[in-house]
Amino acid sequence: MFPTKIINDPIYGFIKINNPFILKLIDHPFVQRLKRIKQLGLAEFVYPGAHHTRFHHALGAMHLMDQALANLQAKGYTITDQEKEAAAIAILLHDVGHGPFSHVLEYTLLNHVHHEEISNLLMKKLNEHFDGRLTLAIDMFSGKYERPFFHQLISSQLDVDRLDYLSRDSFYTGVREGFIGSERLLSMLDLQDENLVMEEKGIYSIENFLMARRLMYWQVYLHKTAIAAETMLIQILRRAKTLIHEGKKLTCTSALMTFLKKDYTWEEFASTDKLWLAFTDLDDHDVWAAIKEWKHATDPILSRLCSDFLARRLFTCKLGTQPIPKSKRTELAQEITQRLKINEEELSYFVVEGTTSNSAYVQGDNTIKIVDKQGQVVELAEASDLPTIQALSKIVKKYYFCCPKSVYLQGELSS
Repeated sequence: MFPTKIINDPIYGFIKINNPFILKLIDHPFVQRLKRIKQLGLAEFVYPGAHHTRFHHALGAMHLMDQALANLQAKGYTITDQEKEAAAIAILLHDVGHGPFSHVLEYTLLNHVHHEEISNLLMKKLNEHFDGRLTLAIDMFSGKYERPFFHQLISSQLDVDRLDYLSRDSFYTGVREGFIGSERLLSMLDLQDENLVMEEKGIYSIENFLMARRLMYWQVYLHKTAIAAETMLIQILRRAKTLIHEGKKLTCTSALMTFLKKDYTWEEFASTDKLWLAFTDLDDHDVWAAIKEWKHATDPILSRLCSDFLARRLFTCKLGTQPIPKSKRTELAQEITQRLKINEEELSYFVVEGTTSNSAYVQGDNTIKIVDKQGQVVELAEASDLPTIQALSKIVKKYYFCCPKSVYLQGELSS
C-alpha cells in the first residue's frame, strides 16, 4: 500500500492523497507552475488577502471530486478505481492551461485562445510522456467518455470547479456572501441515465449556490477597481508589443518575449514545441519583472503605465447600465491628450471602454437537472417555485469606461 500523503488545506482541512501517480503529476512542472499564477488575477488590488493560486484551487477541486464520487458510490453506483483516478487527473489538470494572472491575459498573449484548449493540449503532451496513462482523463475532460456525469462534474453549471473556487475565493477575499456549503450539495448529487442530477430536497442549496455566484461576480470578479487594474495591465502589454514590433528594445524574460514579439495562430502554437514549452515557463512573475523594468523605459507611455500600475495609481472606472455619453467621452479625451501631451493614436492606451456581463445561471442545454421523489427529471427553473431562479437566469450587462484618475472631472466618474 502506498502511504497516504496529507495536505493541510485552509478550506477543507486535511486532503488525503494515496495514489502515487497523482502525486507524480502534482510534482510535475506543468502543475507546479500553477503555484505562480494567482487564482484571482488582480483582485488583490481590491482584496489584499486574495493571494491564493491556481495550485490551491486545483487541489481543492480534486478533493471535492473525490467526495462527489464517494457519495455516488455510497448510493450504489459502480465507479471503478480507474475511473476515480482519471476523474482526479482531469480536475487536477483542468486549469493547467491558464496563463499569467489567470483570465486577465487570456486573449492578450495568445490571440483568441481559451485556456481550456491549452489545458487539453498540455494534457495530451503529458499523456505522451506517461505512455497513455491520461487517456481516460482526457476523454472525461473533453466530454467523450461514455459516462457523461464525469464531464459534468468537471465542467457544468454545478461542477466541483465552481464549488471550490466560490468557497476558496470567498475565504481569501473575506467576502463571506460567496461561501457555500459544498458538502450538502455534493451529498444531494444523483444519477439518471448516467447524467448528473440533484435531489429535489437540494433545490434551496442550489439557490444559495447561484446567489453566491452572482454576488461574487459583482463584488469580486467584476469589481470596478479590478477591471481598472486589468485594463491597465492589458494596455501595458499591448504597448510593449507595439514597441517590440517597431524594433524598440525592451527587456523581459525569454518566455514572455516569445509572445510579445509575434502573434501566433492556435495551429502554430499547438504544433510548435518551442511555443507551448515557452508557455509552460510563463507565469505572473515574468510579467511583474517586466513591468518593473519597463517603468524605466524611454517610451513615455509605457513608462507612465508601468509606474502608475506599480504604485497603484490605477485608472478610474465608471461601471453602469448605460455607456458614457459621447459628449463626455469627447471632453475627457481632449483633456487627456492635452494633459498627457499625447496624440489620438496614443489616446487608446489611456481611454478604454467595454462591456461585461454576469449570469449566475444560464438556461439551455447545459442546465441543472432535478429529480423528484417519483424519479421524474425536470430542469431547475421548472422544478423550483422560487422567483429568484428566474431572476438569476437574467444576463446583466454593464458598460465600463476607464481613464487616468488625474484627469477626470470631480463628481462625473467614481473610482
